[in-house]
Amino acid sequence: MAETPSTGEPPVPPTAADGTARVAIDPDDLPDGLVVIDDRAVITAVNRAAETLLRREGGTLLGMDVREALPLQDTSGRRWWDATDPWSGLATRTGHRERLLLLPGGSELLVTARYVRAGRGGPVSRVVVQLRGTEARQRAESDAASLIATVAHELRSPLTSVKQFTSALLRRWERFTDEQKRLMLTTVEADADRVTRLIGELLDVSRVDTGRLHVHRRPVDVVAVVHRHVERLVTAGYDDERFEVTAGDDLPELWADPDRLDQVLANLVENAVRHGAGCVRLDVRTADGWVVLTVDDEGEGISEENRPYVFSKFWRGGQRSGTGLGLYVVRGLVEAHGGRVEVGRSPSGGARFRVLLPAGEPAGAAAGGA
Repeated sequence: MAETPSTGEPPVPPTAADGTARVAIDPDDLPDGLVVIDDRAVITAVNRAAETLLRREGGTLLGMDVREALPLQDTSGRRWWDATDPWSGLATRTGHRERLLLLPGGSELLVTARYVRAGRGGPVSRVVVQLRGTEARQRAESDAASLIATVAHELRSPLTSVKQFTSALLRRWERFTDEQKRLMLTTVEADADRVTRLIGELLDVSRVDTGRLHVHRRPVDVVAVVHRHVERLVTAGYDDERFEVTAGDDLPELWADPDRLDQVLANLVENAVRHGAGCVRLDVRTADGWVVLTVDDEGEGISEENRPYVFSKFWRGGQRSGTGLGLYVVRGLVEAHGGRVEVGRSPSGGARFRVLLPAGEPAGAAAGGA
């Protein structure tokens, strides 16, 4: 074949009928597996990603009947090629959506197919099959299993405590002093609050994931809210000297959902108490149109490389305990208010969380609320 002499100019890419450039793509550049089958069900092309997924060299697959080379089955045990049969049936079929199919030995693949027809309504001239591994699906299932196990563990402890104390009170009421009864009932109430908070956290995770998390703003005294949380922890048995609350002068009006703001503070303050052995410092002030709430602890802190992941779902880095959902919910609640939350290092070397919420009355609030 004669060669075209070089002109020294860069090659001009072919153009489509509408004049736009058409870019040729090497099948081996595709991230997913690709298998092309002709009208006789014979494999005519296989890319490298498909070789990796199938654990076979493309050369051994080329020219083979696809029903023998890829004996796929669905999870009900039906032979997929017999069930789908791209080369017969309705001429309006154009392929099928992604499905989970099995190879011999139990290997799982996510398979999508496109039927290329010779003319509109004509016979199938080519079947293009896309293969994808199930690692992402397995990770999602692992996350779900981890969540179930974590939630079961988190629920078991308070429910066991509630069961033990209520059983003891019912069976031996007369044997306990009033002070003992009060202590046991206080513990039951705290454990019930813990279960309620966990269930609410799970519901909020679902709302954050689906974009259905709503806030109902009204004027809030954030400093009073902070003091209320501290008083609650002191009542629960923590030393009053462990908390230090400061606030700036002339704080602007903050419009927020009081219940959601309570959730944010409860998560951040209780995290600081749980992971810090010393003083927990809470500060409220204004900066550049934001109301800034800072929570500092004196614990081991969060390493710089871990900070970008702190607000991820299920993150429980280092020795931090819990479901790994609290800070994920905090970020969702703060962002629903139009704010942001940041993590850094406190002056004592512990963790610092800063919540920035927009100051002043939000647009539309006067006309009926946000």
